[in-house]
Amino acid sequence: MVGKLAGVSAMAASTVLNGARSSSRISAKTRERILEAAAKLNYRPNAAARALLRQKMNTIGVAAVVDAGGINYYFLEVLGGVLEAASRFTQNVTVFTLHDWNREAEKLGDFCDGRIDGLILVAPVIIRPSPNVFPSYVPFVSLHSNAVLPGVNDIESDEKQGSSAMVKAIIERGHRRIMHLAGPPVFKGARLRLEGYRETLDEHAIPRDESLVVPSGYTQKDGYEAILRWMEERRGTALPTAIFCCNDACAIGCLEGLASSGIRVPSDVSVAGFDDTIASRTCVPQLATVKQPLVEMAGIAVEMLLHPEMRRNPEVALLLPTRVILRQSIAAPPTTPVRVP
Repeated sequence: MVGKLAGVSAMAASTVLNGARSSSRISAKTRERILEAAAKLNYRPNAAARALLRQKMNTIGVAAVVDAGGINYYFLEVLGGVLEAASRFTQNVTVFTLHDWNREAEKLGDFCDGRIDGLILVAPVIIRPSPNVFPSYVPFVSLHSNAVLPGVNDIESDEKQGSSAMVKAIIERGHRRIMHLAGPPVFKGARLRLEGYRETLDEHAIPRDESLVVPSGYTQKDGYEAILRWMEERRGTALPTAIFCCNDACAIGCLEGLASSGIRVPSDVSVAGFDDTIASRTCVPQLATVKQPLVEMAGIAVEMLLHPEMRRNPEVALLLPTRVILRQSIAAPPTTPVRVP
């Protein structure tokens, strides 16, 4: 329609309206007629069609497992970092949700059907992926992958060092009876955090008490149920003086469970988490935690997708440091042992 009104071919109109390189061959007068015709017709370019011509959608995909375990503070922190970086590079973001990494891994290839230019996997847990899961024509980057994935660049934080540093900080405040609400051992990060906890106790000649390693999960509900279950089984016995939780959501659930039993934090027991998500900064008391540079990691993932020269050997993850953030939930241990009510 634009070409007809301007008195030129459809190809000439398309060339000018889509900003093709060959549009420089069209005279200024003809270009002006085409643009005037487009204005009269209220023409709006078809973004999808233009992207197909350029073979680039300017869109980054993010894939994550979404379950019914409550708010995923970790994912929200990562997504915020992706959106921030995407904005800097004038990219759009499409979020793809899965229920299970292994049962639905084949969907990852389906997501790469022309809608996106690259895909970020958030904490993927994929065992023995088939060859078509990661098509070679689309770049993939993962954050905290549970295992090396073929052709996928992984970005991680030093979780073992972070766990060790937090336990050391707790010990330096006088604590010796320290509980760990441990994440599911199927996850590499949970295993690293448990290793950091145990090795730091050994380094400070504190005998291990395996009754203080309490199975939990990564959700708020998991932390709540884990601490109440442990206390239910040990009424009248001494509480630990500090509890180091596998992540912030678990720690906040632990805070809720302690409060429901009349136990005060930090005067009766100190509590710490891991991640430094928004939840740790907004709960009462504010939560001491290990800061993972999640926003920075997400930004690097975006840049890796957009700049091939930043990609590296998929067999070797990019490891970023963590650091301890001390807040009001940690104090010196009580002078008189507090017992489980």
